[in-house]
Amino acid sequence: MELNDIYDKDRNLTGRVHRRGTKWGAGEYGLVVCVWVYDGKGKLLMTRRAPQKTFALTWENSGGAARAGETSRQAIRRELFEETGIRAEEKDFEFLSTTRDDRFFYDHYCLKAQVPLEEIVLQSGETDDAKWVSFAQVHEMIAKKEICDVIAGQFLAEEPELKKRQTAQED
Repeated sequence: MELNDIYDKDRNLTGRVHRRGTKWGAGEYGLVVCVWVYDGKGKLLMTRRAPQKTFALTWENSGGAARAGETSRQAIRRELFEETGIRAEEKDFEFLSTTRDDRFFYDHYCLKAQVPLEEIVLQSGETDDAKWVSFAQVHEMIAKKEICDVIAGQFLAEEPELKKRQTAQED
């Protein structure tokens, strides 16, 4: 049973927890973390959602819900390792932004990591494929609906910052 901290609309912890799979109450928010892994050479790491997941077989960046008691950085470190086998220190994740919808706060990060595909360890039941793609390829995948609208929107919002980091690495 997975428990998640409950936040109020201003992102204050309420001291209560939510059980995954149950309905959220009015004015209750959870925390979701997302990371764009980039290689410093113009590529982003994408993973494909397993067939049994919602948005099955669509491509995404790594991420997921923070568990009760976890900080945002602890959660993104855990999620990235669970979904890809990539180990990184909390300090290595670069914070990009926070957004909020009607149910969740989303903390967006990026991480520079040059990991060969053969070293990626996919999480059974969560991810079933991985690939490094260019920014142009991400746009093609969005156009073909190979990336769900939520992830596509996140990418488009973060793309300028991600490109700056790629370019900075080339200088």
